[in-house]
Amino acid sequence: MSAAEPFTRIKIRVAAALFHGDEIALIHRSRNGRDQYTLPGGNVEPGESLPHALARELEEELALDLAEASGAPQLTWLQDAMVTRPGSTPPRKLHLVFRVHITGPVRARLRTTEYDDTAGAGRLLWHPYKDTAGLALFPPVPLAELAAPTAPLDAARALLPALDDTTYRWI
Repeated sequence: MSAAEPFTRIKIRVAAALFHGDEIALIHRSRNGRDQYTLPGGNVEPGESLPHALARELEEELALDLAEASGAPQLTWLQDAMVTRPGSTPPRKLHLVFRVHITGPVRARLRTTEYDDTAGAGRLLWHPYKDTAGLALFPPVPLAELAAPTAPLDAARALLPALDDTTYRWI
């Protein structure tokens, strides 16, 4: 059997731009001596709906019951990524990023550490969303460009430029 070609498999990843006021939840890890930040989320399992996957991932990573969010999650960005990364043959990933808003009491109950089988432990931190432009964020969604955490987005801006090895370097 021959080795799989890169990007011949497609995975869908859901993520939450999780807001409490003007702060956003980021999972911080240090890789190769550099800081990396990710939005909470993960891969959609076979046969799983997108809303269920988002709820499952937020429960697994942060102990967040999505029913406690302030309103329904709002699909905000879609990004196609064909980025080489360490490990097995990389899949093409479609990142669907939803905006989710929570209150202070909900935030106070969230886990502060997120464990990933492949990436190890990550620390949950809250960061002003307007100050995220210079961070090594994955997926690299334009959080800082939002006029406000609840500001509507023009549908034409929801599809972000595709990522590949010329536009993104995995840490």
